[in-house]
Amino acid sequence: MIYLELFWSFFQVGLFSFGGGYAAMPLIQNQIVDKNGWLTMSEFADVITISQMTPGPIGINSATFVGTRIAGLPGAIVATMGNITPSCIIVLILAFLYYKYRGLSTIQGILQGLRPAVVALIASAGLSLTTVALWSEETITYKMADIDLIAVTILVLSLFILRKWKTNPIYVMAGAGILGLCFYSFL
Repeated sequence: MIYLELFWSFFQVGLFSFGGGYAAMPLIQNQIVDKNGWLTMSEFADVITISQMTPGPIGINSATFVGTRIAGLPGAIVATMGNITPSCIIVLILAFLYYKYRGLSTIQGILQGLRPAVVALIASAGLSLTTVALWSEETITYKMADIDLIAVTILVLSLFILRKWKTNPIYVMAGAGILGLCFYSFL
């Protein structure tokens, strides 16, 4: 039964993940944290972090991680297949339709309408992850006294480096990890 639940949960994520991995984050969160309770919000943030540091899309990496955690290797395979099955079907259908009807203004209108929705999905995921990063999961009170100043410093420094010098995100993530190790382990 758990295999069917894993497949169905990640099938839904794969089915509605318009806009890529970042847009899929709220859908993944809904399935694995809110609806099924397979991970806590803190663990979800860790999965997203690990997914960014490993090759492959966030959705597939998340499905593999959660599937492994819940039901071992077979669970990883089932969850990953659930995640990619809708994409394979949808891409085949859309490729056929796009090449046949790409000149129609209706198609262009649909695509232009989807863009803001994708941005909203990405922003929603970003806000959820920011909340977990800046306030501990157990004390999400949104009080300034409860904010993690080290996390805020790393966030602001990372954003500054990314925007000012267009640094490779891998270097920024490695640096943030080193800062986190130093500040949280030794202070």
